[in-house]
Amino acid sequence: MAQRIASFLAAPEAELAGTPDYSDVLVVEAETGIGKSLAYLVPAIDSGMRVVVSTATINLQDQLIEKEIPLLEKVLGREVSAVCVKGRQNYLCLYRWYQHRYSPQISLVGDEECEKVESWLEETECGDRAELDWLPDNSPLWPKISAHSYQCLGSDCPEWSNCLVNKLRKKAASARILVVNHHLYFSDLALRQRGFGEILPRHEAIIFDEAHHLEGVATTFFGTSFSQYQLYDLVSDISQQAEIDLEPEDGDRIVGTAGGVRQRVEGFVALFPPQRGRFSLVEFVRSNDNWAPEIQLVAESLKRLASALEKISRRHENWQVLADRAVELYQNLLFVGLLDQDMRSSSHVYWYEKRERAVSLSATPVNVSEDLRRSLYSTVPKIIMTSATLTTGGSFDYIRQRLGLSDDIEALQLKSPFDYGSRTVLYVPGLGFPEPSSPGYDEALCEQVERLLKITRGRALVLFTSFRGMDLVADYLTQKLNYPVFVQGTASRARLLERFRSQTDSVLLAVASFWEGVDIVGESLSGVIIDKLPFEVPTDPVVQARIQAIREDGGNPFFDFQIPRAVLSLRQGVGRLMRSASDGGLISVLDARLFTKRYGSVFLNSLPPSPVVRDMVEIKNFFGMLEENHS
Repeated sequence: MAQRIASFLAAPEAELAGTPDYSDVLVVEAETGIGKSLAYLVPAIDSGMRVVVSTATINLQDQLIEKEIPLLEKVLGREVSAVCVKGRQNYLCLYRWYQHRYSPQISLVGDEECEKVESWLEETECGDRAELDWLPDNSPLWPKISAHSYQCLGSDCPEWSNCLVNKLRKKAASARILVVNHHLYFSDLALRQRGFGEILPRHEAIIFDEAHHLEGVATTFFGTSFSQYQLYDLVSDISQQAEIDLEPEDGDRIVGTAGGVRQRVEGFVALFPPQRGRFSLVEFVRSNDNWAPEIQLVAESLKRLASALEKISRRHENWQVLADRAVELYQNLLFVGLLDQDMRSSSHVYWYEKRERAVSLSATPVNVSEDLRRSLYSTVPKIIMTSATLTTGGSFDYIRQRLGLSDDIEALQLKSPFDYGSRTVLYVPGLGFPEPSSPGYDEALCEQVERLLKITRGRALVLFTSFRGMDLVADYLTQKLNYPVFVQGTASRARLLERFRSQTDSVLLAVASFWEGVDIVGESLSGVIIDKLPFEVPTDPVVQARIQAIREDGGNPFFDFQIPRAVLSLRQGVGRLMRSASDGGLISVLDARLFTKRYGSVFLNSLPPSPVVRDMVEIKNFFGMLEENHS
């Protein structure tokens, strides 16, 4: 893998910058055990280029900076010029910090957290929140002092010369290796497209690790949204700034105008039904006669607020940022709110999400391939995409189509070196086990999970495709098992994983994010049990729109879209078992469709080469053999 990347980076550019096919692209699937981070870091460092490494998670960013790069410095015997850059909200804003620290409320009563931050500021170089390991994830302090881009005053800021983000940016400009995450990278692309100043310096190559997330992240950043929280944040910042800059009469006036917008939005949000989830906005608008007048009232009130903020900015330059935010919210509302049918884009799907305390409206591109061609593939000479899961049924076709890559891109597929053949088994229930949509599946699922966990003696991660399935099995197991059973939602993700790792015979039940990023070596994870094939909910408006687009284009959405997405998710879940050459155990997918449906073979052919068993006696024999070999 390292050799292939080295030669790819060294090859001359084939096209002219600015053309859609300017970028050379290499796609590498490197399964667990390849050591892909070292395989791309070595040639990246050796190339002499400025290379950006983008990951899906901050955890992997930290691993690269704190573990992999220091290891390479030791091996190479020289310093590597590398900087980790996170989203601005991860860094402290000195201006907002001083506003908060010396506000009358804090000054009078004192605050232990503030005193700790003050001591930290004397030693920190870049103000990264990750250095504050004592600060809780849900601390109300950090949002008040962090450096969100939409709150930045730019060169008008009194702390501009001391700005911690500016210092980081200067450091990044001189580094050869920049470690970022996908959200930051696509945020930077979006800023460039809108003509704003970029966050990252120009670079000759980008390496996307965990590249199976690219379509999802790109979808977010190439879309448009309007949310209650965005508006509430603006109103809060206006109130805070008015207290500092304005005379009481002027301050009361602008705060009153902002409060009026908030009231309008609260009335508008009351239109939506109480059900939580994601729903089609077009269908909702068609059935609601009050939509147009209500959203028009919100738009007009936002327009008045923007005008009032513009007037203040003539006397106080730092208010221009607030005025720009109000204008952007107004424009976004007009785009996503379907007020003007002529403005509606046929390339977007319009939807809303209702959460416990907020509503957001979104317009999402149905296909991001054109956005990627315009903003990414025409600007960066060398692009490398890598992940443990990029193929479905041994083919890169799905990822190529979704990301708008040409058929002649370079591709490399590297199988895991781990011995799945003798160290694992794949269990699928035998004849008579009901399919997930059949009566009796819930009861059969609970019984199978219980029996499997008794064979593995706990030591298993049980993954579900829904909270309903997880809660059902969790309630059932509490009366049946003697092993500790941990359930997602009862503690933080980090705390649950630590308990699961340290208590060897325990069981962890989880959904969603636990299908990825769980890296537990050794006996504590001797089994991965999955309830059913992870097909996405077909009622999601974005999924529906993409299915419809494929159908209109003459394709088969089920085989071209739904199955490949489910295959990639299943491969991620199964990949939690083998994290080192000495690991082993049970992989189980409790879904008879792997053998009863024609498409089952696509899933089976995409899984590791584990021997398939359909009788629990064979699982008992397998674990007996493992224990004999271990002793």
